Amino acid sequence: MNDRILFIQTAFLGDALLTLPALQKLKEKNPDSVIDVICIPTTLEIFKASQSVDNVIVLDKKGEHKSIFSTYKFVKKLKQNSYSKIYSPHRSFRTALIVLLMEVRETFGFDNAALFHTYKYLAHYELSKHEVQRNFDLIEYEYDKDSWKVLPEIKVADETKQKIKLFLSEKNVDNGFIAIAPGSVWNTKKYPINYYEKIIEALVQKNDKVILIGGKNDFDECENLSSKFGNEVINSAGIFSIIESIELLNYTKLLITNDSAPSHMAMCVDKKTITIYCSTIPEFGFYPYNKKSASISFNDLKCKPCGIHGYETCPIKSFNCGLKVLPQDVIKKAEEFLSE
Repeated sequence: MNDRILFIQTAFLGDALLTLPALQKLKEKNPDSVIDVICIPTTLEIFKASQSVDNVIVLDKKGEHKSIFSTYKFVKKLKQNSYSKIYSPHRSFRTALIVLLMEVRETFGFDNAALFHTYKYLAHYELSKHEVQRNFDLIEYEYDKDSWKVLPEIKVADETKQKIKLFLSEKNVDNGFIAIAPGSVWNTKKYPINYYEKIIEALVQKNDKVILIGGKNDFDECENLSSKFGNEVINSAGIFSIIESIELLNYTKLLITNDSAPSHMAMCVDKKTITIYCSTIPEFGFYPYNKKSASISFNDLKCKPCGIHGYETCPIKSFNCGLKVLPQDVIKKAEEFLSE
């Protein structure tokens, strides 16, 4: 029988996308092994689209598997797969409990994980590194200053490709467009919407088509934004799945986004990206790393960064981290990218 490897990543979409390079290299190192991934419902689509993953197992932390008892039942069923190794970039208590209950000899985790003594092999979680590098450390993949920049790979079905082509045709977009993703789960990561309006205004004046992207929760905000510009700005928020949105980005000539998942989605198709950092900073290790990307951030603030994820509102009620990133700076960078 081939070895069976379990990889646990139950974090959000951006983290899931940045896990793909490690899975790709893990499959290269173990071509005859079966690699299973545990993920949450919202990232199922990502791992199913990876050719490095053989099976995807959903852990519904907010639903079916919310209780400790249901987690025990989940593990009991999981143990029937007889895994030889477990890798876990996710560092929560629940994940550590699952690893402990699995009773697998070869387990790999980070030294800052909850119940870190659960893992046989510990990789140092280096804050100064990119998340992709940290995940490579976890799977013991060696890299240098450039070789770590492995782009996430996804497989897009022909049906999805045709759906996006039809959408663009119906919207009369055939020569490339600029994508803008104004949303985020965290409010202090969201660049001011009136600043985005100024950026879009400058782009439209140069006869650029703009498509707003995002999830269902972003629809109202994007609809309000697009309504100010007529047919030149299209709202696609909430229309497409994650993979469909990535395929849509395949046709963009530039993405402008907050520090959120679209920044990583664009790397799957290696597109030019400008990522705007408000309350967070690129140094946390979640910046886009393809050659066609740039970050914009105002860092001369004692309060920045205020947290690794963000908050509902600015803790000191100023939000200078977002307000001091001026629209003209983003427009200037966009013009530089578009002129290349």
